[in-house]
Amino acid sequence: MLIGVPKEIKNHEYRVGLTPQAVGEYVRHGHKVVVEKNAGAGIGCSDQDYENAGATVVQTAAEIFAKAEMIVKVKEPQANERKLLRADQILYTYLHLAPDPEQAKDLIASGAACIAYETVTSARGGLPLLAPMSQVAGRMSVQSGAHCLEKRQGGRGLLLGGVPGVAPAKVVILGGGVVGTNAAAIAIGMGGDVTVIERSIDRMEELIARFGLGIKTLYSTKSAIEEECAAADLVIGGVLIPGAAAPKLVTRAMLKDWKPGAVFVDVAIDQGGCAETSHATTHADPTYIVEGIVHYCVANMPGAVARTSTYALNNATLPFGLALADKGWKRAVKEDRHLRAGLNVAEGNVTHPAVAEALGYQLFEVEKLVG
Repeated sequence: MLIGVPKEIKNHEYRVGLTPQAVGEYVRHGHKVVVEKNAGAGIGCSDQDYENAGATVVQTAAEIFAKAEMIVKVKEPQANERKLLRADQILYTYLHLAPDPEQAKDLIASGAACIAYETVTSARGGLPLLAPMSQVAGRMSVQSGAHCLEKRQGGRGLLLGGVPGVAPAKVVILGGGVVGTNAAAIAIGMGGDVTVIERSIDRMEELIARFGLGIKTLYSTKSAIEEECAAADLVIGGVLIPGAAAPKLVTRAMLKDWKPGAVFVDVAIDQGGCAETSHATTHADPTYIVEGIVHYCVANMPGAVARTSTYALNNATLPFGLALADKGWKRAVKEDRHLRAGLNVAEGNVTHPAVAEALGYQLFEVEKLVG
């Protein structure tokens, strides 16, 4: 199979779909790889590195889309990229379709088989291709939030960890999953006063077992969210419903009770955000203020640490990508129910239940496509 790796074009996105090492694995499996010129520059990998791994470097993304049988990316295809997709292609990348009806419409029209990293599952019940970026984003959320708490950024003028004689910032984390756990680890490490609000008792027990007395947990109710967020200096939104739009746990009215200059970091923004006042921002202009609250809602947070993120992502995506290339998408998803969960759109149909429900499409059963 001919694998294509275009350069990412989303604002301040420096990651790349394949590392040179991953390219080498595809080549060893008998596949050919074409990479757009300078695609790996953001992670410190040169065109020569890719050529040494066995790839052919081409000048434009148009050449990639015209030739490749499978496109491997990081972020969702932008509008001009979606126009280049073909019905006989595989698109393998993050999609986050639930809050993005225009992208869904274009992917359906393309006829391509579109596999979303964020809905591929594992035998343990997790989301193995989303987890690495959730780990990165969870850790980044605290350092970004701590920066936003500085007065110059519009924040309250607090040092997250405090100093002797001055209390640390109160950090509230909505959701105790991968994002929440990693956010808690960094916030505790920086000396913050950390509370995680979570619905799963088992998950709360795991957090306490891991962090001990360094963390507080609360069962998620509307009143708990309202009270804790009103007392917080930094709130991190890390909730997720796989494939679906994030629940709106924070309303505009609630913000009026928060401390002026408090910071809200919405890690769920890729799925539409978990606050009514959230809208996607970029690394070029990451924050805005609503009701006196600093909102940090960058939709590709891990792109800021592109090298770490790309290598972590490739560790997770490579086995599934090789299966798609070795077997073709129909056989691959037929034989692997976890990869099958990643198929969001194929042959003009929506094939993931959460995406279909969120966007109002009729669900098409994958089994009808793969036999």
